[in-house]
Amino acid sequence: MNSKSQIDTRFVSWFRSVAPYFHAFRGKTFVVAFGGEVVADGKFVVLAHDINLLRAAGIRLVLVHGSRPQIEVQLKQRRAKPHYKDGIRITNKVALECVKEAVGLLRVEIDALLSQGLPNSPMAGAAINTVSGNFITAQPYGVRDGVDFEHTGMVRKVDVAAINGCLDADNIVIISNVGYSPTGEVFNLILEDVAVATAKALGADKLIFLTDEPVRDTNGEPITELAADEAENLLAEENALTADTRLFLAHAIEAIHGGVPRAHLISHQVDGALLIELYTHDGSGSMVTAKTLERLRPAKIDDVGGILQLIEPLEADGTLVYRSRELLENEIRRFYVIEHDKLIAACAALYPFPKGKTAELAALAVRPEFRRAGYGERLLSALSADAKKRGMRKLVVLTTQTTHWFIERGFALGNVSSLPEPKRSLYNWQRRSKVLVKLL
Repeated sequence: MNSKSQIDTRFVSWFRSVAPYFHAFRGKTFVVAFGGEVVADGKFVVLAHDINLLRAAGIRLVLVHGSRPQIEVQLKQRRAKPHYKDGIRITNKVALECVKEAVGLLRVEIDALLSQGLPNSPMAGAAINTVSGNFITAQPYGVRDGVDFEHTGMVRKVDVAAINGCLDADNIVIISNVGYSPTGEVFNLILEDVAVATAKALGADKLIFLTDEPVRDTNGEPITELAADEAENLLAEENALTADTRLFLAHAIEAIHGGVPRAHLISHQVDGALLIELYTHDGSGSMVTAKTLERLRPAKIDDVGGILQLIEPLEADGTLVYRSRELLENEIRRFYVIEHDKLIAACAALYPFPKGKTAELAALAVRPEFRRAGYGERLLSALSADAKKRGMRKLVVLTTQTTHWFIERGFALGNVSSLPEPKRSLYNWQRRSKVLVKLL
């Protein structure tokens, strides 16, 4: 195979691997939130290309941006000092003028970057329409611990009908950290609050925060997935989370509790992080969900397609014995699966032989990307417990290529006579499978 053929093969394989994500995301609403530093540091130029690709893939996009560094520049030009309480800006009259100026300039810059149609780029030939407006009704943040936050506000209402109307017209909606009261007052809002309130009100499918670092565990290792309760425990611990990540994670949890199915934290330092997070299994950041995405359960007839897709490559290379769809449908009650975010990630089957008080473990398969997640051990443990509950005293396995894996987990080499009848009479001498036995 020449180099071009290899490249073509890899491309086709990759394209097929992302197809399920295109189907899953088309027509969904994503809220993407980022601070003003993403624009100030020049990161939004590339991000704009990726946002265009998402829109071209049929995703309804709402962008929520902050403007803290831009406000700081305006204050400095006016020789005014910024004032904060618990990390929240106290917006006096001078600061409010700076907010208006900064947000106006920033919105124009974002519009311009999203509208560029550069040749030889993902934006070539793109016709992106962006819409911004007074989508957020606000109210004063008020007096907290004796401190008057003046023109700092909080979200009172999100104009869902107006936003959906813009999305239905194939526009990208841009929402700034500014809100308006029914009496015409202007308030400086907190980016994270606007993002969460918007995602909740729209019933968004995802809320995505761009932060400086992904979520890390107590050892500083990145965490790709965690349930909301796990995230809460992480926030309560001393760990390697940056201030930004800690803040965004707290609001991600709030969004999940408010009914948003998925919240993501991805780094704006990584080129293409948004695409990697959405269109690859491992992602690039951290995803927060209401509960764990993994579930070990008995298989259902609807799982047949997913199981076939899982075992067919192993049948092709001789690791597993071939099973037709008809046979699998007839024996589906023998199978257990591990489902990961609606994907069949692993499977195994149990065939009891009550007369000999022996059960066979068969068709154990794990998708390649999950083979370091311990799914094989979980299935082995679950099926061993099931066999023991059924009164079985031994568990047997026939394998051609995974002998050591089973020996490391308590199995011992046996022989054909170790198999129960009628399995013994069906032994395939051409395959010469190893027989392994474990006492339960």
